[in-house]
Amino acid sequence: MRSSIFAGLACFAALSAVIASPVEHEIAAGAVCPGQVTVAESFIGKDRNVKVEIATCPEASLQPRAELEARQTNLCAVACNRNCFLPSGGGPDPNECNVIADALRYESQNTGAIFAVGTGVNNTIVMTYSSCKSFFVNQDLGPVAYCRTNWADTLDNVAFNCQATQNAHGGNCVAIDQRYFIQVQHS
Repeated sequence: MRSSIFAGLACFAALSAVIASPVEHEIAAGAVCPGQVTVAESFIGKDRNVKVEIATCPEASLQPRAELEARQTNLCAVACNRNCFLPSGGGPDPNECNVIADALRYESQNTGAIFAVGTGVNNTIVMTYSSCKSFFVNQDLGPVAYCRTNWADTLDNVAFNCQATQNAHGGNCVAIDQRYFIQVQHS
């Protein structure tokens, strides 16, 4: 009888530990989210050397923050707040990030100033050149539009101000109204 009680308690303790432990999602090297799937890929810039991916993140879910309301969908004028990722070491080369920024400026002049972004992490736009990766995530409840030159300026700002000399390794810029963010990190 005593051994069956101990066996039952041991089983309960083991089961409780499994249920209580959080599920960790591994993010593969170079991915922007767990389980990232690239649904489209192309190259931009004068030399066509900056890779652009449309990535979906099927393991992530967007939680609605508010009821859907009519509002401005062009976010070009919505400022963002820069955050640097601490500590230093392992960040992208800001000069390589500038290649992406220049490709965005080139595309703005030759393709169009504004691009559309669907809702949530299932429509992440990822740009990569050498050691630098930058991505744009729309956190709004509906599709939005953003300016390529604004992304370029934000990318340069984060890349050159969030590096080892600032005790950082990349960073992001989150819209003041939380509707989008642009991240800069090592690829």
